[in-house]
Parts: sequence; structure tokens; C-alpha cells
Amino acid sequence: MAVTSDYVLPCGRDVEEVWEAIDLSDEHTRSCPHCAAVRESLLVLRAATDELVREEVEPPFDLVSRVMSAVRADVRRSDVVPLPGDGLARISTRAVAAVLRYAADGVDGVRARACRVEEAPESTVSDPVIEVELSIAITAGLVTHQAYDEVRRRVLAAASARIGVRLARLDLVVADVLEG
Repeated sequence: MAVTSDYVLPCGRDVEEVWEAIDLSDEHTRSCPHCAAVRESLLVLRAATDELVREEVEPPFDLVSRVMSAVRADVRRSDVVPLPGDGLARISTRAVAAVLRYAADGVDGVRARACRVEEAPESTVSDPVIEVELSIAITAGLVTHQAYDEVRRRVLAAASARIGVRLARLDLVVADVLEG
């Protein structure tokens, strides 16, 4: 493993030279305080690196679902819905979906997945209305019908308070059941 440093020690040696000969210390490296100090630091770095390499790291259990949620949310930028006002302000459905998924994620045992947002047919400039289909994953044994009601309440509140739109329809779809 080569170290590129372009750092020359006061004795004239480059740190990379010390690294390359770390296991073959010569008379200069043993007697030079600069090379000896760098060698010791590099040995500590090598030991720490070896320890990290040997350490088995388990990714968080929900890593895949979080990545897939982000992938599913990556829709075209041209998909927008109106905001209240004069009809000129619009917000991407992607941004709306992110707010609504965040609201659902706040419920214990529930993880928001895909979220599809569309402008409702009855939407007007003064009263923007959307239709939402929100897929969720639930943790087995933790989620009751009260949790579904709480997801619904939080999503409705987020749509109104945080975005300024009304929901004409909110479909909750259980897409996955996670182990508790």
C-alpha cells in the first residue's frame, strides 16, 4: 500500500520511503528521530487499519428499505401539484411524497415506502387537492389498528399544515411486514 505524501522529513527522507521500508528498518530509520517517529505513527496506523479490516460490520436492518424508498421517490422533476394562492406556485410530487413519508415514519413500528402523489380532479387554484397512495412496512407485533389511524392522522396533518394542500384520498398499502 503506497502512501502519497510529498512530505519530506527534516532528514531528507520522504514519508513514503519510511512506509515502504516499515518492516525493514535500516540503521538510518533506527537512529533518526524523525524517521523513527514517523515509523511508529505508521505502525499505529497500520494496526488500526488491520483492526478495522477484521471487524465485521452489520448494516442497519432497514438499510435496504431506506435505499429503496429513496430510489422509488426519485421521479421526474416535471411532476408537480399546485400550492394554494394564485396558481403560479407549484411543488414537486417528489417533495410532497418526502414530507408525507416522513410523517408516516414517525409512527412506531411503521416505515414508509413508496408514495405516489397526484393532483385530484376536483383540485382548484384556491383549493389544491391531491390523491395519495402510501406504501408502508409494518413491524410484526408492534402495529395495531391505532397505528394505522395515527399514520393517517399524521399524513393528513402534514399535507395540510406543512404543504398547504388537502387530501381527497389517502390509500395506505401494507407492502411489507418486518420482523419485530
